[in-house]
Amino acid sequence: QVQLVESGGGLVQPGGSLRLSCAASGSIFSIYAMGWYRQAPGKQREWVALITSGGTTNYADSVKGRFTISRDNAKNTVYLQMNSLKPEDTAVYYCNANIMPRYSGSSNSYWGQGTQVTVSS
Repeated sequence: QVQLVESGGGLVQPGGSLRLSCAASGSIFSIYAMGWYRQAPGKQREWVALITSGGTTNYADSVKGRFTISRDNAKNTVYLQMNSLKPEDTAVYYCNANIMPRYSGSSNSYWGQGTQVTVSS
């Protein structure tokens, strides 16, 4: 069984920073791309950032220059450093990873449970 567990959300003032973490655990053979998505109230889930197994990153235009995605392959963990936060960044943030479980011939997409980020004064 593979699980993704996020942490690091909370309440922060505009202009502040937060760092989200997402750790993958279970019977894992390999982790490929990892990413972050978010869903604001009344809106569809949207992609935020992606990092490949080789470390190549990509960002949504709305967060480019403010958010940084990184990963620690030894810890099976992906991070999202969020700086210069704005009220419109308020959302539930979900991590996603493409993982091949042990004894499996294919990879699957896994999701975390989500962590709330609220940007408000």
